[in-house]
Amino acid sequence: MTDQPASTAPLKIAIVGAGPAGFYASAQLLSGKGIDRPVEVNLFDRLPTPFGLVRFGVAPDHPKIKSVIRMYEKTAKLPGFRFFGNVHVGRDVAHADLAARHHAVIYTTGAAFDRRLGIPGEDLPGSHPATDFVAWYNGHPDARDKTFDLGVKRAVVIGNGNVAVDVARMLGLDAGELRETDTADHAIEALIASEIEEIVMIGRRGLAQAAFTNPELRELGEMADCDVVVDPADVALDEHSRTWLERDGADVREKRNVEIATEYSTRTPEGKKRRIVLRFLASPVEILGTDRVEGIRIVKNELVADADGWLSARPTDETEDIECGLVLRSIGYRGSKLPDVPFDDQRATIKNVAGRALDESTEEPIPGLYTAGWIKRGPSGIIGTNKKCAQGTVDSLIEDLNAGTLPEPTVTDDDLTELVAAKQPRHIDWSGWRAIDEHEQALGEPQGRPRVKLTRIDEMLDVANAAVAGDAA
Repeated sequence: MTDQPASTAPLKIAIVGAGPAGFYASAQLLSGKGIDRPVEVNLFDRLPTPFGLVRFGVAPDHPKIKSVIRMYEKTAKLPGFRFFGNVHVGRDVAHADLAARHHAVIYTTGAAFDRRLGIPGEDLPGSHPATDFVAWYNGHPDARDKTFDLGVKRAVVIGNGNVAVDVARMLGLDAGELRETDTADHAIEALIASEIEEIVMIGRRGLAQAAFTNPELRELGEMADCDVVVDPADVALDEHSRTWLERDGADVREKRNVEIATEYSTRTPEGKKRRIVLRFLASPVEILGTDRVEGIRIVKNELVADADGWLSARPTDETEDIECGLVLRSIGYRGSKLPDVPFDDQRATIKNVAGRALDESTEEPIPGLYTAGWIKRGPSGIIGTNKKCAQGTVDSLIEDLNAGTLPEPTVTDDDLTELVAAKQPRHIDWSGWRAIDEHEQALGEPQGRPRVKLTRIDEMLDVANAAVAGDAA
């Protein structure tokens, strides 16, 4: 038992989810800013590998975006930081176990599940959520054994965000472009053997309202063996879109997207192996087929403005059937409910205000329970957006600390490592992850690749355990 006064004893925080939000929250707490006592952060992840969305969501051909990992690695070296990998909170270790041993628990588990279209045929073989496809080519263990039929001539990607663009681009990369990335080996082989000739990307609203960013859109026109095709009629702006772009506070990104896509509409296809076709103002109403996907029926939309000038897509009576053998649905991510943590089913986030989790019955903050990242606010923004989001949550936590409303741990012996070892003997610490990291990089070096990812948990744990055994010898 500790005999330190509460005011000088370390502030102990558990963070569940080792993605960007988890690391940003860790860094902000360990900086000690606004806290007049030592801080200890225990960061948990259900996988042996940290970094969440950066490792398993960022497209493999975007290594610069992944360089943010260097900042997270600096956080892991700070005094007071510990990592518990391959520990599934809610299954291996209960929320109550963490709450009893910490002043606060912050959930940063992200939003890993897809939103559904809710149309006939959505569950036909050949129709997949983009989340599964992204996880598959990024080597996520949960998706290692999933299969996607790439022996078809046309694929349709539904959505106009950056994930939809990433998926379309990954389907269009040639062998040379794929082999210099950390795309999972099983996905590289399948994508190189793909028979897909055309990828059609369909957006519900107009070009001016598309959610993708300028660099993502620009990359489509720079691919080695894939044309990008846009019908001039699809980039012609109607009155509503022109007004939208000229409104006060108009997003420069939207204007630039229109310019880029308009330039694409003037290009003559070069006859490359594949082509990506951008379609706007269209929504899927049915995925067609008997035993598998054979096509998709779309309805053409028109833009309508409400009293505040906000534009929405309204279906017309005009429909079109597009023959295809693969449909990838990318219309947004959603979070999932965690054991013993309040959840807002409508928003698919932890029920919270300013990062403070709220009791579902009283709507009052639950002392010592917080959230940050996508599971706090929904799947919006870029990786860096999570820094500000995490800071807001940490600010709330510090306010509560100074107000004296944080609960004191009821278990004061530092038995966390023993507890985790008893409940999940195969957990790993940061040195175990570093062994996995070094092993993957060593596999990639002879091939001129950043790394060759291990895609099965047992493989990862074997590497980590071998390194620990070697250090002990």
